[in-house]
Amino acid sequence: MTTIDARGLKCPLPVLKLERVLETAAPGDAIVVLATDPVARIDIALYCRQQGHALEISEQGGGVSRFDIIRDGAKAVAQP
Repeated sequence: MTTIDARGLKCPLPVLKLERVLETAAPGDAIVVLATDPVARIDIALYCRQQGHALEISEQGGGVSRFDIIRDGAKAVAQP
């Protein structure tokens, strides 16, 4: 599991850091993002939805949001 500490960074930086890690992550890899910018809840959720990555958001206290992301794998092609 990879952890990205984006506390104190304003969006879009948390999303850009996540995108950079996902470029080299294998399908099924887990990534955790810690962020304090309230806009990250919207931006990271939108990015994950658009890219097909699984996402769970929780509060860590002290204004820190935790984003648990599982990188989506290649789409399976149905065989006849």
